[in-house]
Amino acid sequence: MKTKENIRIMIADDHTMFIQGIKSMLSKYKHIQVVNEATNGEEAINILKKSAHEIDIAVLDINMPKMSGMEVVKSMKKLGITTKTLILTMHQEGTIIKEIINAGANGYILKNIDKQEFVDALETINEGNDYLKGEVLDNYITANKAPQPKNVHLTKREIEVLQLIANDHTSGEIALKLHIEVSTVNTYRRNLIEKIGTKSSHGLVKFAIDHKYI
Repeated sequence: MKTKENIRIMIADDHTMFIQGIKSMLSKYKHIQVVNEATNGEEAINILKKSAHEIDIAVLDINMPKMSGMEVVKSMKKLGITTKTLILTMHQEGTIIKEIINAGANGYILKNIDKQEFVDALETINEGNDYLKGEVLDNYITANKAPQPKNVHLTKREIEVLQLIANDHTSGEIALKLHIEVSTVNTYRRNLIEKIGTKSSHGLVKFAIDHKYI
């Protein structure tokens, strides 16, 4: 059995008991370590400034004192901090999901999910993929009803890759299905993002849905 890659996370939430609950919940997952914690956004960004290289994923609430989770994500981008981010919150409004994902967050989940989905989200993001599913994805898509570019010509292979991305396949899975290298898949992904005029894989999913590729 393949050993799971270790994941080092920081949890930022203004409720200490919630942080302790997350740490307790994760204690049985030996490949996941909580290496830092913060109770407000300013503390979170200060930790990241000093120790981003020691943190794989920053788990952020949106509502926090001093700096919100939204502000933390935007500050990370401005500062060039490349630590991945997972939003863990009670907010499920599409406009909020849209803004923070477009700002650069790698995933968005709700606090009422079960622990396995939380772990799945961490593992997915750590592998280099975004995590946005279920009701959250539906709300994000609804909030992104802006018109998409017209007359976008996609090749047959680009359509195949787009369909697989939209059906939640990782780059590795797409490579296996199409018998190509992962680096080639990533090139197709970048080309699709540029051609379609979106900013992330979530935009590709929306494009595929709107244009009935899936």
